[in-house]
Amino acid sequence: MREADELINVDDPAWPLLLQELSGSDVPVEVLPGDPGAGRATLLQLQVSARSHLGGIVLNCGGLLVDDGWLRIFGSPGDARLEGPPGLAEINAMPSAFDPAWRPDAGLVIAHDVLGGVFALNGGDPGEAGRPGDPGEVVYFAPDALGWEALGAGHSAWLSWILSGGLRDFYEGLRWDGWRREVSVLNGRQGLSFFPPLWSAEARRDLSATGRRAVPMAELLGLNRDWCRQCDGADPGFLGAA
Repeated sequence: MREADELINVDDPAWPLLLQELSGSDVPVEVLPGDPGAGRATLLQLQVSARSHLGGIVLNCGGLLVDDGWLRIFGSPGDARLEGPPGLAEINAMPSAFDPAWRPDAGLVIAHDVLGGVFALNGGDPGEAGRPGDPGEVVYFAPDALGWEALGAGHSAWLSWILSGGLRDFYEGLRWDGWRREVSVLNGRQGLSFFPPLWSAEARRDLSATGRRAVPMAELLGLNRDWCRQCDGADPGFLGAA
């Protein structure tokens, strides 16, 4: 186990490079203020260094809001108000004090979208957890398909893909006229519940005709997990402690 100072005080931290990438992106991204103490504690628990993009985000900011909050990439927020997005430690139910025996369940949840979609980093044995992809690969729980998809990239490549505009094609067919206005008024702990649901034939045929309402993200994730169990009997596992 490495100490916090060893993880933080590195010669080539990722954060300055990530800031350059953010400043050169055409994608709207808000960098939320972070809590340095919470960032240190989360880095220590993860045993990830500040050389990585994941470590840089956790240590230096409260998270990233992409496309007016459509995607919430978790960090270490300094504001614990209920309307703000949770931190990486909270969303992954990390212990309050360092526990060398703690590991993410099937993988580390790194981001949520307003649809109830979940981005996660695979753990050491994805197959045993019932997930596709390789260890350390980013996978996505798709609420319109009720299953996990491998994205073929690690964390830093995934983040670069987002900042280069990859979400536009990724969410093709899942964004409707006026989506940005609806999303921008949500708080960081809310998502959108659709009726009929995203995976239904009706929603696939005409998404703009669905009813949508803001709900707590915890409720939305619970619904998605329940639908998975009911539709094909498969449990997608941990989707985040929102």
